[in-house]
Amino acid sequence: MTPAQQKLVDTVLERFGSKAVTTDPQEIAPWESDWRGRYHGSAPALLSPGSTAEVAEIVRLAGELGVKIVPQGGNTGMVGGATPPADGSALLLSTRRMNRIRSIDPAANLAVVEAGVILANLHEAAGEHGRRFPLTLGAKGSATIGGLVSTNAGGTQVLRFGNMRHLVAGVEVVLPDGSVHDGLSPLKKDNRGYDLTQLMIGAEGTIGIVTAATLRLYPAILERAAAWVGVANPEDALKILRMMEARTISIESFEIIPGEIVGHVVAHIPGIRAPLAGEHAWQVLIESVATEPGAEAPAALLERLLVPVFEAGLAQDAVISTSEAQVESFWKIRDSISETERALGPAMQHDISVPVDKMPRFMIEAAAAAERRFPGTTATAFGHLGDGNVHFHVRAPDGADRDSWYAGDGPEISYFVYDLVVAEGGSISAEHGIGQMKRAELERLSPPSRIAALKAIKMALDPRGILNPGKLVSLAPEADTP
Repeated sequence: MTPAQQKLVDTVLERFGSKAVTTDPQEIAPWESDWRGRYHGSAPALLSPGSTAEVAEIVRLAGELGVKIVPQGGNTGMVGGATPPADGSALLLSTRRMNRIRSIDPAANLAVVEAGVILANLHEAAGEHGRRFPLTLGAKGSATIGGLVSTNAGGTQVLRFGNMRHLVAGVEVVLPDGSVHDGLSPLKKDNRGYDLTQLMIGAEGTIGIVTAATLRLYPAILERAAAWVGVANPEDALKILRMMEARTISIESFEIIPGEIVGHVVAHIPGIRAPLAGEHAWQVLIESVATEPGAEAPAALLERLLVPVFEAGLAQDAVISTSEAQVESFWKIRDSISETERALGPAMQHDISVPVDKMPRFMIEAAAAAERRFPGTTATAFGHLGDGNVHFHVRAPDGADRDSWYAGDGPEISYFVYDLVVAEGGSISAEHGIGQMKRAELERLSPPSRIAALKAIKMALDPRGILNPGKLVSLAPEADTP
């Protein structure tokens, strides 16, 4: 630990007590690696403030001392965005102690929650008021609101409700100089210049630390149902989605998965059964909900919507859930894909987006192109068809050594995939952010004007580069050094 770091740690310990400081390497270790185990860092100390005021004081002191800080929530990110540098040059700052739900206003459909609130806990609290927060993802049991805001998280309900950017009505943020931006007021009209709330969403903690957010709530689900549909190809799946969207607004999720991946999940995850009999090259999970008394039952709605789909020859087979347990079993398949992929061996995983109408063709043609370019690999694509988000994975040849493959072919595979994405007018990051994993690719593939603007914002707000160094964008070397 450097003298400056030690002074900061000692001051925090003196002012805020032992709960705010951890220096035991064994206790810090679980937070020094990313969720995927791809990035490993080292932090001499973990700071755990219990309030916005404490965060502000820590950041102010860090700025004075030139100590770098890596903000961290649930540490469930996919791009190494909350992992400290390997050289111990930064301290971790966890917001997990800041876990109060400050208020829930069911009449206004708003909740004000602190950064350390776990997503699943917010779901439960909103449900007690007859409301819901309609963002969910596989890591809901550990992902925190601050991290979800900072990465502009997506999930499986983006089709209807949008990503985190659309669900945040205001934020409270500690800026790099230790001042607090109180933007929690949910104003619908506010023309006081730059929108600081939107600027902070997706900024990955590089220009401010989110300490609380005002979030939009919606009526609780009274009933839901899901359909599992076999289709010949993604083009037919998109036609099904368009037909359903023209007839209802009650479709909240529309996930497309190759039949091969479904087979792998069934084989690797105990207790899971294939929803459909026979072979289907592509399979679709569709969820419908009812939020008002007297609304058409979701199962009946799905059955009605599927009739013209079969008449048009777009579906090969389908099953509609008959219970909540069956809905959960369908989602268990979707949510187990990442776990299954890890069991199958090393893979380069890409969270990308392309225009929705191009997504069906891209899923097939890009996979074929990757397999031709890198013989022995297996490329698969699945994702949220309605919003163009493709999870594009290229799995290593059988028997490949994990570390050597990641270091050897891995980067070249990602270059190849990202070039295909940009050629289609897409984005190299759909919902996971940039972090450290994609920083070089962001700079390589973005117009110079975009990178210049990002760096100018970072330099203006954090000229000493103390917040989340090495993520999203970097300053000039002289500004990165205290």
